[in-house]
Parts: sequence; C-alpha cells; structure tokens
Amino acid sequence: MRASIGRYWYAYAMALPVVVVIAVLVLYPLVQGVYFTFTDINESTIANPVLDREASYEFVGLRNYLNVLSGDASFGAFWATLLRTVIWTGTCVVLTYGTGLGLALLLNRPMRFRGLYRVLLILPWAVPAFISAFAWKYMFNSQYGIINQLLGSLGLPQPVWLGQSDLALVAVIIVNVWLGVPFMMVALLGGLQSIPADLYEAAEVDGATPWQRFREVTLPGLRSVSSTVVLLGVIWTFNMFPVIYLVAGQNPNTRILVTYAFERFFSGASRDYAVASTYGVLILSVLLVFASFYRRALRRQGELV
Repeated sequence: MRASIGRYWYAYAMALPVVVVIAVLVLYPLVQGVYFTFTDINESTIANPVLDREASYEFVGLRNYLNVLSGDASFGAFWATLLRTVIWTGTCVVLTYGTGLGLALLLNRPMRFRGLYRVLLILPWAVPAFISAFAWKYMFNSQYGIINQLLGSLGLPQPVWLGQSDLALVAVIIVNVWLGVPFMMVALLGGLQSIPADLYEAAEVDGATPWQRFREVTLPGLRSVSSTVVLLGVIWTFNMFPVIYLVAGQNPNTRILVTYAFERFFSGASRDYAVASTYGVLILSVLLVFASFYRRALRRQGELV
C-alpha cells in the first residue's frame, strides 16, 4: 500500500476531490436514508431549530418494511404500484428502443438531407425536459389541446387524457417515449456505423434476404450497445419522476414507486420521512437485483467479460 501510494500519489490526489464529493452528495444521504427506514421519523418527530424542537423519533426495526410490503393501501399499495411501475418501464423501454432502432436504420442509409434529419430528431433530447413536459401537458388538454382538436376534426372521440383513468398512463408513456427516442437513436446509430460493411456484402453475396441480414448481422453487431442502452433505459425510466409529475401531477393512475415516495415525503399533514425512505431503499434494491440478473444473463451469452 505504501509503495502504491508513493508511486501513484498524483493519481490519488486527483481522484480525492471526486471521492469526497461523491461521499458527501451520494453516500452520506444514502446511509442516512437507510437509517431513517428503521425509525418512525416524520415532520412531527424530526428536529426543528425554528420551533426549538429536538428530534423525538424512535428506532422501530423492520416495521416500515413490513408495513410497506404488506400491500396496505395506507402505505401506497406497494405491489400494485410496483406492477404499474414495471408496466410503465417495460412499455417505455420497448417503444423507445424499437422506435430508436427504426430511426437509426433509416438514418444509417444514404439519403439527401440526412444531417438535417439527424439534427431535427435530436431536438427533443436538447430541449429541457420540464419545457417538453409542460408543452405536452397543454397538448393533452381535453378542451384546448391540439390532440383533441385533431381527433375532433376527424370525428373521433375526444377523451380526457389526464383525468382519473388509464389514459393518463398512456399519455405519460407517449411523452417519455418522445423524450427518450433521441438517445436510443444516437446510441444505436453509432453501433450501426461500427458494424463492418464487409459483413453485409458477404451476406448479400451468399443470397441473404434483407430480413436475414438484419437478423444475422445487424442485431448481433448491436448486442453490446443494445445491452447498455436497455439497462440505462430501465434504470432511468424506473426512476422517471419529472415526466409523470409535471404532466399528470399526483394522479393515482400514473403513480409509480418514485412518485409515491415523493408524495409521502412532501405531501400530507404529517410528512412521513420513514416510509418515503423505505420506498427509496426498495427502489434501489429492485434495480440492483434487476441489474445483477441482467448482467449475469449477458455474461452467459458472452456479451460481458
């Protein structure tokens, strides 16, 4: 250890500020949040210097986890909310990946104004998410939104998109897919351009159809990129708070785990920090388990070393 420090002291010195920042901004809040899950801390028991009140919360062990995992509606109906979160995440990732792959295949072919098309398709990614969310919220307005106006001009029903129905979930899925497609498209386009053209030429000489070339050359060539963007897409979408909250608000039909944790932490007469922290730890646990099984499956296929 002493020899390593003496030899690489400069590298350690350069990395030390980053380690300190991560410890302060990430590790300390994480440890504190985990500790809160074993207490009954809320707005009435937390220390409040303004009111000259000391902390009075107590250690309760695993009670918060048992209450949440019991599925009690008063604690957010965890399993039903988890199912909605999985549906939300899976639908968004599948649609985002499929649309991004289709656009990447189109833009990888020679065409006029290809550079212009690429810039236009990246615009949703460049616009701040909260601006896009508010724009879509207005477009989904049942009375003045352009979407219902178009449906009305075609003689179709004009539903209440952001009301108390499953259409609210459909609306936020549309918004999230629109925001996520540019990232998928750019990542997959880079993967397509890294596939040697010789492979396509050899497959064409062997008489492979376009579908066979796509299945046997394109998809295997994109496996490493696809595995990464799908994992990132799942993690980001599972924790996607801004789109749901800014578009649909506190709507029970669009409630996922992270939005309920926010509601529990910041809403209500007595903000329940303990239950909100418990949801945060459970979200982290679910994602860690998924990432572990996902990487293990990829390793078995030879995609990871």
